[in-house]
Amino acid sequence: MSLTIRRARELLAAFPRQRIAVIGDLMLDRYVQGAVDRISPEAPVPVVRVVSERAVPGGASNVAVNLRAMGASVSLVGGVGRDAAGRELLALLRAARVDHSAVLRLRGVPTTVKTRVLAERQQVCRIDREAALTWDERTLAAARAAADAAVSNATGVVLEDYGKGFLCPAVVETAAAAAGRRGIAIGLDPKEGRELKVRGLTVATPNRREAFAAAGHPDPGPADDPLRDAALRRVAGLLLRRWRLGHLLVTLGPHGIYLAHPGAPPRHVPTRALEVYDVSGAGDTVIAVDVLALAAGAAALEAAELANYAAGVVVAKLGTAVCTPEELIAHMRECGARES
Repeated sequence: MSLTIRRARELLAAFPRQRIAVIGDLMLDRYVQGAVDRISPEAPVPVVRVVSERAVPGGASNVAVNLRAMGASVSLVGGVGRDAAGRELLALLRAARVDHSAVLRLRGVPTTVKTRVLAERQQVCRIDREAALTWDERTLAAARAAADAAVSNATGVVLEDYGKGFLCPAVVETAAAAAGRRGIAIGLDPKEGRELKVRGLTVATPNRREAFAAAGHPDPGPADDPLRDAALRRVAGLLLRRWRLGHLLVTLGPHGIYLAHPGAPPRHVPTRALEVYDVSGAGDTVIAVDVLALAAGAAALEAAELANYAAGVVVAKLGTAVCTPEELIAHMRECGARES
């Protein structure tokens, strides 16, 4: 790969000078860890004996804590309910030193909570608590003002869409316009089934399924070599034109990352995961590190490679997790990256 440890250190040294505006759907990820040693007499389901519980920021708030872990400052814009879960999420963000002063406390809408029940590292089930967000004129005006203020003081922007409704067209247009005025990198992590009318982004980071869904094309399945995947190449070209992207980064799970530019051959960044325990939240890490690296002056390929290494760190951890600069450099060495 082209990214050396020396170049990675240069980029990492610039991260604390960056302030990234993260705008999108906030949620609380709760993990109930237990053990299974019998089947319920009431139904053919396992009985999970709870050993521990923990909660971490999820969704756009996971992007924010990933950025903080890499040393950047963060302005987070989103919404939480006026409930116990909302208070818990804000407390976690405060502990992570994420600026959440622009997070709206929404009336009549619960904070989105995803509860994963795990037994011996296997997910037994997931329980979602959520409700669709409906905007009133006053709340939408507050969200647009918060987005504009956050972007106006940022060096980069992440739009994180989990399909919960905060990234409505008006909020997206406001953020994109403010980023355009400042000439800063803006990235979108899209959600399958959601077509946001946004153009002129620096980067979008769909996974393969999301990319094919956004293009409206059936997925025939991956080729052994992503660079010989004709269907993926067609879809990437379509999305580059439709979204008027600077570049497109398609995450391919165990096959790494597919990087496409207008008018240039695509590039393949192979996976850098040495162990995979849990892929939840890995996409959050990818867009966080990619946009942060672009804001710090990285070329598109450098940013994609750095994000790929960071994702390799977090998938080796259980649950939604973050990567630190020290972990990233250590992982690069484990993967055999050149020093200079």
